[in-house]
Amino acid sequence: MGKIAFNKGENIILRIEMDSHIKFGEVATGITGAGGDIIAIDLVDAGKNISVRDLTINVAEAGQIGEIEEAVSRIPGIKLIHVSDRTFLLHLGGKISTVPKSPVQNRDDLSRVYTPDVARVCMAIKEDPAKAFTLSIKKNTVAVVSDGSAVLGLGNIGPSAAMPVMEGKAVLFKQFAGVDAFPICISTQDTEEIIQTVKHIATVFGGINLEDISAPRCFEIEQRLREELDIPVFHDDQHGTAVVMYAGLLNALKLVNKSMEEIKVVICGVGAAGVACTRMLLAAGVKEIVGVDRRGILTADQKYDNPMKEWFAMETNPKRLSGTLRDALSGADVFIGLSSGGLLMREDVMTMAANPIVFAMANPDPEIAPEDIEDIAAVIATGRSDYPNQINNVLCFPGIFRAALDCRAVTINEEMKFAAAGAIASIITDEDRSKSHIIPSVFNQKVVSAVRNRVIEAAIRTGVAKKVPKDFR
Repeated sequence: MGKIAFNKGENIILRIEMDSHIKFGEVATGITGAGGDIIAIDLVDAGKNISVRDLTINVAEAGQIGEIEEAVSRIPGIKLIHVSDRTFLLHLGGKISTVPKSPVQNRDDLSRVYTPDVARVCMAIKEDPAKAFTLSIKKNTVAVVSDGSAVLGLGNIGPSAAMPVMEGKAVLFKQFAGVDAFPICISTQDTEEIIQTVKHIATVFGGINLEDISAPRCFEIEQRLREELDIPVFHDDQHGTAVVMYAGLLNALKLVNKSMEEIKVVICGVGAAGVACTRMLLAAGVKEIVGVDRRGILTADQKYDNPMKEWFAMETNPKRLSGTLRDALSGADVFIGLSSGGLLMREDVMTMAANPIVFAMANPDPEIAPEDIEDIAAVIATGRSDYPNQINNVLCFPGIFRAALDCRAVTINEEMKFAAAGAIASIITDEDRSKSHIIPSVFNQKVVSAVRNRVIEAAIRTGVAKKVPKDFR
C-alpha cells in the first residue's frame, strides 16, 4: 500500500478485514499502543468467516499514521484494505455530477426530451446556429481544460492526476457564479494536439478555461484558441492571477500613498503568471519592472531561448540591472512573488524603499513568512487562506465567466480584465481598508455580481458582446 500524506491532528479511517476468530480488543490495543484514539467503529460487511469494518481514528501526530498501519498489519487474521481521511472520502466518485433540469416521468416527457420531438429543436439550431446558446447547455457551460503539466505546486503529474483539481474548479464555478463547468483533461502535451482537441469540442461550451498548462506552451495554446474560436478563452493561471494581484495592489498603493507610475516592481518568477502580471502592470502605467528567474535578473543585454522571457527582457528593466534577487530589490516599492517558498529573506526586504509592499504568492509556501517581515512591510499578501490578504483566483474567474456568458462575449479582452480588477478592489471601502484588509474574502457575496456587472459594461463598451443582458437595457 502506498503511503498517503496526512495533516497533523487528522481523523483517519482504516478499513480492515477481520477473520471471525479475531477479538476486536487485539486491534484496539494495537491502535492505542501506536498512539491512535478510536472514536467510531462502523460495520461495512459481515459474513460467516470475515467482517469488514471502518475504524475512525484520531491521530495527534502525522508520524503515528505509519505506526498504526504497521501495528494493525502485524495482527494475524487482519487485512488492512486502505487508509483514508475526510478529504479522500469527499473525492470518492468525484465532486460533481450532472442532474437533469426536467425529470422524465412518462412517455410524453420522453418524447419532448429525446425522440421524436427533439428533432424540431435540432433543426432549429441547424437553420440558425446561434440558437445553440438558447436551446442547449452552451449558454451556461464552461470547459475546464488541462493537460496536467503544471498542476498547483505538484508539477507535471499528468491528466488523470489533474482531475481532482479540475473538478474542484468546476465546483467553484457552480458554487460562486452558477456556471456549469466540466473538467476536460487531455492525454497529450503536444501543443497542436491540445489546440485541435479543444477546437473540436468547443461546440458544446460557451467558454474555455485553460488550467495548469505549463509555460511556454500555454501562451501559444491560449493565443491560437483565442484567434480560432468565437467563444472566450481564458488561461486562469495567467490572467486570473494578474487580475486579483492588480486588485490587491490598487488598494495597497492607496495605503502607502504611491501611484502606479512612480513605483518600482520586482517580479520573482517569470512563468505564465509572472508574464501576465507584468503585461497588466505595464498597461497600467508602471514604468520600472524588474524580473528575476533562477538565473537572476532578466535583462535585454542577454539572450533567452524562451520567447516569452526574451519578450520580458526587452520590455522591462529599463536601467539594465543585473545580478540577484537582492540586487533587483534595492529601492523597490513592490515585490510580486510567483516562484517558490523561502526565496525571500528579511534582509532583502530591508533593502526595499520605504513602506514596501510584499505579495509573496507562492503556494503552498510563500517566498517569505509574513510574520518574518510584518514589522517592516507596509502591506503583505500571500496565496494562502491562513494569512490576511489572500490573492486567490476564485475572486476573478467565476464573475468574469458569468459576465462573458451573460453577454455572449467572443473574447475576454484587456478592458474586461481591468474592469474585473477594479470591481474586486472596490469591495474594500476607504473605511475598511487596512494593511491586513486590501482584498475581499472569496466568500464575500458581493464579489461575483460586482465583477459581472463591470465586465459586461466593458464588453459592451469595447464591442465584444453579442448580447446586451436585460438588466443592462
